[in-house]
Amino acid sequence: MQALDGTDTRLLSAMAKDPRGTVVALAQKLGLSRNTVQARMAQLEKKHAFLSFERRINPAALGYPLMAFISVHVQQQKLGQLALDLAEIPEILEGYGLTGSADLLLRVVALDAEDLFRINGKILACDGVERTDTAMSMGELIPFRVQPLLNRSTKTALRTG
Repeated sequence: MQALDGTDTRLLSAMAKDPRGTVVALAQKLGLSRNTVQARMAQLEKKHAFLSFERRINPAALGYPLMAFISVHVQQQKLGQLALDLAEIPEILEGYGLTGSADLLLRVVALDAEDLFRINGKILACDGVERTDTAMSMGELIPFRVQPLLNRSTKTALRTG
């Protein structure tokens, strides 16, 4: 992804602070034309700067208050099919390939500890999984955020521009 310029980071910062703001409101706030804001937003979308709206939905509101992280040790040659099989388990919110001792890190949600045990069993039943290590989340200490990066990018743009 290409680096964003100062106008892009100002626009993203304004959107982060007011995600429901209209294009007209953003344009007024940033001192830009409506067409400029629309064009920049279209370019940002093409650059994949926006994550899916799903990231804003709290699983607890859907009845899944327990969150856990499951490290999965796998047979490497089966990783491709395994990723497809794991994607069929609805309680897995996201999964990452890792370096280090574990091969995958899955973020999962569950109804309770018993449900987490059931989900872990479904993961273990997938062909290619050798073992898992589960860590339950005790609470979110630093929520997902990008604003500090936007602030840093804006400061860097001001120094170099």
